[in-house]
Amino acid sequence: MHEKSVELLNRAIADELCAVHQYMYFHFHCDDQGYDLLAGLFRQTAIEEMMHIERLAERILFLKGEVELKAHTEVQKIHDVESMLKEARRMEEQAALQYNQWANECSANADSVSKKLFEDLVADEERHFDQFDTELDNMSRFGDRYLALQSIERSKSRSAGAPGN
Repeated sequence: MHEKSVELLNRAIADELCAVHQYMYFHFHCDDQGYDLLAGLFRQTAIEEMMHIERLAERILFLKGEVELKAHTEVQKIHDVESMLKEARRMEEQAALQYNQWANECSANADSVSKKLFEDLVADEERHFDQFDTELDNMSRFGDRYLALQSIERSKSRSAGAPGN
């Protein structure tokens, strides 16, 4: 009955899996470079994307569909922080656009619950977009000093013997 919704929900899972992988890759590299704030932002966003996968999978199972856990793209090997943020912002913008379209398709197929799920995801993706856009703005305004400050904060924390470092 809701084959189209299941198809769209699985496409969303594939997109979210790709986002999780990409954001964790960015997290690892920002962490390695000492950019704790950005590393934490990428890690937290990846966790939120995992929660999206869970919500999408639960809906698929309710509709008696099969959950497909297949990422459709490889992780982009980006090491430059500004390029990471631009890619993250692009990914979030694309996700919001797609989820809006898919909400409309679910509505056209008399599936208001999946429509609402996609609408809720749009709000999350727009918030993520705004976070990455804000970080890009900070980099534009403050340049390399913005990244240097994050690195210095880590050094200060480690030299003070903060646990977990």
